[in-house]
Amino acid sequence: MSEEILQLTKKLLHYNRSFLEYFEEAREKGTTHDFHAVILPFANEVKSTSQEWSTLMKNWLKNSPQKHLHLKQIDTTLDHIEQLSIQAFFPKTSKSRFLNANRTVEFFLLEIIRELEN
Repeated sequence: MSEEILQLTKKLLHYNRSFLEYFEEAREKGTTHDFHAVILPFANEVKSTSQEWSTLMKNWLKNSPQKHLHLKQIDTTLDHIEQLSIQAFFPKTSKSRFLNANRTVEFFLLEIIRELEN
């Protein structure tokens, strides 16, 4: 199970970095993508991955509690990821709020990777 969690966590980390790229592109170039052709399929793909990750993480933490990882953080990270996957495409999204959520997700995912690789 931990190998699967590691792979999904790395995939979410990649998505999180993609959110930042899309966000910067949207803000700098004012690029808008078609909601049904680009944004919705991407957000659905991210949501599917993040929900699978969330389920596995909760089971893992229940079976082997970690000192620096908690169930509440999983729900918060899941919410941030789902919001970021859509907000990244809109240039009017609050920059500070977006970046704070993005950094929070990055930090937590890297912490999980550290725990799993030890």
